Order: sequence, then structure tokens, then C-alpha cells
Amino acid sequence: MTQKTALFETHLAASGRMIEFNGWTMPINFGSQIEEHLMVRKGCGIFDVSHMTFLDFKGPGCKSFLRKILANDIENLTEDGDAIYSAILNESGGVLDDLIAYRMPFGYRLVINCATKEKVIKWIRQHIKEHSLIMTLREDLAMLAIQGPNYLRVISQFLSKTLLDELKNKRAFQSVIEDEMLISKTGYTGETGVEVMIPSREVKNIWLQAVESGANPSGLGARDTLRLEAGMNLYGFEMNDEISPLECNMAWTVSLEDKKREFIGKKSFELKKEKGGFHTLKGLMFKDRSIVRTDHEVFLDNNKNTKGVVTSGTYSPTLKKSIALARIPPSDKRICFSELRGKMIEASIGKPRFVKEGKIIF
Repeated sequence: MTQKTALFETHLAASGRMIEFNGWTMPINFGSQIEEHLMVRKGCGIFDVSHMTFLDFKGPGCKSFLRKILANDIENLTEDGDAIYSAILNESGGVLDDLIAYRMPFGYRLVINCATKEKVIKWIRQHIKEHSLIMTLREDLAMLAIQGPNYLRVISQFLSKTLLDELKNKRAFQSVIEDEMLISKTGYTGETGVEVMIPSREVKNIWLQAVESGANPSGLGARDTLRLEAGMNLYGFEMNDEISPLECNMAWTVSLEDKKREFIGKKSFELKKEKGGFHTLKGLMFKDRSIVRTDHEVFLDNNKNTKGVVTSGTYSPTLKKSIALARIPPSDKRICFSELRGKMIEASIGKPRFVKEGKIIF
């Protein structure tokens, strides 16, 4: 059954482009995708991301269980509202999902992808039996992402001064919590901003207040170009259950600090890291404006002997160039090629990140 967000009617009235997205009906844009993209970089955009899956964990076995199934270590979450980016790995070290884990007053919350919802919940239930805890799927929650340099002015319209001042003192991946509202300094755009988790019954009012305060409604299209400029992974493209964190620029999310902690996928990750020779994720910037797409081959030599593959590609509204993320073999080369409509086009190879907080960093 197709699901609709609490803002469905608002989206439908404002946008002529609604699409089915992993069981949800969502807006791909509210007009001009490029304008929505640039508003986030220069001002403030607002996204309805209520399609994400929210899982709450309560009980004395929460910490030990999550330290077993997450590659990153929630032991590092010292205060309520603290968050970490992590992966759930399978035994072979592939990424079952990427997620954000929050420490909450009642225990912990995981925010996972809607595309992996059934797979991840099944995986968790397979491993939860020996742990004393309760997992709850929070279908009553919604989430808004308010992103861009003007985000503080926007959220000041619906946050108390006390809560706003508290939030200003928080670092990235920290949050403030008031009643059933969680406001975290996280996002999927490469800009400063917040993600607001609230009961679905309250989301429309906050959306309207944010829009009235200057937040520009933004859809899935801008969300994808923004995340690609920021070098942020999309599940099913940069990673899947056959791709290691080492191959998708996520090795930094695998915590090996506690030598005694055994988490699922640890041994496979360590063996792959020790062996080396694996492909890694890089950023590509093309001289030609032609756009390469997912699964397009890239070559590190003119003979096409050494090649990699594009995981995501788009036109960058910020750089005004064609960019891509690609998984390529180990190499110190700074140039690669791709064949498009019989023509070889050249690209510079760099770190898998192009823009950070409005600044071009490639």
C-alpha cells in the first residue's frame, strides 16, 4: 500500500510532480529543482522526510545489542540527543543500511532508510532474541529537514528562545529534546541546518510556520543533487549489502577503538582492510557538461584496461559542471575518461566531496 506523509495534501496542492518513492507518494520538486537546490545553498530550504523509518529501543539490553549490530560505537554517545552516523553490516562486511543512531532519554532511536525498512527490521529481529529490550516502529512520527545558512532565523519562529539558545551551543550530530520534539544538527545537504522529529499531528503547523519565515519548499530532486555535491551516500547506489564501508567512503564510521567489542561484520571488515587492493569511492568532475549516470564505466587509461564504475552522477547547480561519484581501483592518477555517445570525455579525480557549507572544496 502506498503511504502518504502528514503533508501529502500540502505537497499535492503545491507541486505538479508527485512520484512513488519506496512505497511513499512524494514531491520530486515544487517548481524549479535548480532554484530549490540553490536556495538551500544560499538561504534555507525545507524538506518533508517523513518517509524515513524510526525505530525506538527501550530496556536494559539496548546498549549491548546496538553495540553488536552497529559498526560505529554508541558508547561514544555521552548525552541524551547525541547522535552518530553508522552502518549495519552483514557477516561478510557488506552494508545492510546506513543510519543515524540517537541516544534518547528512554534508550536509543535509529533512523533508517525507508527502502531498507523490511530487510533491516527482519535482520534486527533475528538478532534481538537474547537481549532484554523492546523495539518499537514509530509510525506516528514525522521529520522535517530545514537546511541552509538561514536555518536559525527560520526555526526561531517555532522554537522557544531557551531551546534555540541551547541548540546554538550544540555541535554537529548533537540535539535538543523538548517533550516529543527532537531537533538535531544533522542533514543530507552539506549545509548547516537541522532535522526535526515530531509527532505527525504537529508537522503541518511547523511546516507552514517555517515556509512563512522564508524556508523554501524543496523536493526529492534537489535533495539528491545537494547530497551528491556534498559527497553523501545513497543506499542502493554508493552502497549495498555486497559493498564494504571501505569501498564507499564509510570506513571512518567503523569504530575499532574498543578491541573487545565484537560487532557483526567486524572480522570481514578487518580482513578486507588488511588485504587491501579494493576499489574506493572518488569524486569526478567532468570538463564536458554531458552527464554520466549510475553504472556508467570510467577508464583510467585510453586503452580501457583499468576501469571503475559511476555510482551516482548529475549536473551540479553549484559548480555548473557535470559531477559524479565513482568506485575505482587503487591509483594515483588524477584524470579518468568515460565514453558517452561514442565520445571520450575527461574528468578530474578527487575526494568524493565537492561542496561544504556553500564553498566549493573539490
